[in-house]
Amino acid sequence: MNALEEIFSGKKRIVICGIGNDIRGDDAFGVLVAERLKELVKNPGVLVINCGEVPENYTSKIAGFNPDLVVFVDAVDFRGDVGEFIIADPEGTLGEAVSTHGLPLKFVTQYMKTFIKADFVLIGCQPGSTGLFEEPSELIRERAGRLAELLAKILEG
Repeated sequence: MNALEEIFSGKKRIVICGIGNDIRGDDAFGVLVAERLKELVKNPGVLVINCGEVPENYTSKIAGFNPDLVVFVDAVDFRGDVGEFIIADPEGTLGEAVSTHGLPLKFVTQYMKTFIKADFVLIGCQPGSTGLFEEPSELIRERAGRLAELLAKILEG
């Protein structure tokens, strides 16, 4: 079992939160993954949300689904190679990162843990350019599609 499969092992109700800004180049990564997953996943135990830049606006919807697992998918600058993936704790140092989004994921996660009993994980992708009014790069589009396909296999399996 690989690291990605392990995250989902034994989980029955899963929320996937795609985070990003689709007019800031590679920052669209999480949004691209969420939109593709909505097409691929028909499992009633999975809720896919395109949170845009404000995952904190979806906390009641997430809580109402009563998940075992909440997965944030986002472009994260962890000083990796462009297009590289990372799996991390959203309450760790990556969750504190200042981003183009509202609240850091660390605070969103801490808040949600006060009223839901779920595991939280961040799947990040190293962006290249995140300039305003840019399109996502081909590499980031390809990586988003690849991750969505991998997640769909796991979630539908």
